[in-house]
Amino acid sequence: MNLNYFYKRCVNMRYKLKLKYKGAKTVPVLMETEWLDEKYVDNIIDDLDRTGRITYIEIIDEMEREWSRKEYAKLKQTLELEPTDPELYFDGGYDIQSGTAGIGMVIYYKKGNETYRFRTNGKLDQLDNNNEAEYAALYNALLHVEDLGMKNLPVVIKGDSQGVIKQLEGEWPCYEKVLNTWLDRIEAKIKELGLKPNYEVISRRDNKEADKLATQALENNLIEGHMKID
Repeated sequence: MNLNYFYKRCVNMRYKLKLKYKGAKTVPVLMETEWLDEKYVDNIIDDLDRTGRITYIEIIDEMEREWSRKEYAKLKQTLELEPTDPELYFDGGYDIQSGTAGIGMVIYYKKGNETYRFRTNGKLDQLDNNNEAEYAALYNALLHVEDLGMKNLPVVIKGDSQGVIKQLEGEWPCYEKVLNTWLDRIEAKIKELGLKPNYEVISRRDNKEADKLATQALENNLIEGHMKID
């Protein structure tokens, strides 16, 4: 994967401002902004402060949590030490002859101003087909998200399996009992971690890192790596 592509695509936590404005010749008016990238929040608040007409301001994040300006400043200090902005790629493969599955998982995230990548794969027995391998890959990726300490965050989930993504979005029905069991596991884990998922179907080319890891697992080449990206 082109790392420059990742930097452009990485989705940061967004915020909106709820405020009360009192003009020289107006009654107090409640206002709310559209969603803002984190990098603009402080500058906009500073600009509003300079007007001298803001009597109240509150910051709201995508998880619908509300913060005063003082609380938001403390929050930013905390986020410097915690993983944020996870972007998860998953893929699964299946070898009919051996009856084994290979799964590949890649997680990009930020800690402060630094970007990290975690990638791993695995080989699983007792799965029935490639579709089940895709679900197993996503579920195991969420387990790694949990191990990395990511909770109560928006998460971008990307895969080239349209069936998995569309069924999780509720757009397509799932009639197979085994796959429904995996769907239940995935949804339960997302709820347990307090994640807000944003699903995206991508091409196999854009998912080649996870795809390669799944293939390597089927070749008994097991990999795990965790690194900071300069």
